[in-house]
Amino acid sequence: MLTLQGKNIKLRALEPEDLEFIYEIENNEDLWELSSTQTPYSKFLIKQYLENAHLDIFEVKQLRLVIEDFQQKSLGLIDIFDFEPQHHRAAIGILIAEKENRQKGIGSEALQLLCKYAFSHLKMHQVYAGVSEENVVSQKLFQQQGFVKTGEKKDWNLVNGKYKTEYLYQLINNVY
Repeated sequence: MLTLQGKNIKLRALEPEDLEFIYEIENNEDLWELSSTQTPYSKFLIKQYLENAHLDIFEVKQLRLVIEDFQQKSLGLIDIFDFEPQHHRAAIGILIAEKENRQKGIGSEALQLLCKYAFSHLKMHQVYAGVSEENVVSQKLFQQQGFVKTGEKKDWNLVNGKYKTEYLYQLINNVY
């Protein structure tokens, strides 16, 4: 099992017991904008996903981890996706599930742990994230972790009948 531990949280592999937690997140329409979700997910589909979550990142090109406190409370999810081992790059997405847990350093610590893992274990040269122009909190989160805004995709995402611009943030590791 993958366990990445910080001072206040740990990142862990998905477990079958995460079914309800992921079901709630994936079916929260307020969050669909973040993942370009268009339709609800059934518990059956999420259960199938969890059954295959053990597959290697080099095979499935993604890795989803649960952000958990030391009382084993699930706080959110952090993902590596669009994993490109040939080019040594991958995208990162992060979600802190409950609003009352946001802006408390949980996301910063999770992002630090995941970047360290991506650079040291996966030998990534860079990680990147797409952040909506309206999501100032996430922009600050990535900037605080050393990500640099390197691009702007104008009218990139259509959300509720309105086009939104997305910013590209990159963190390049010059060690490898």
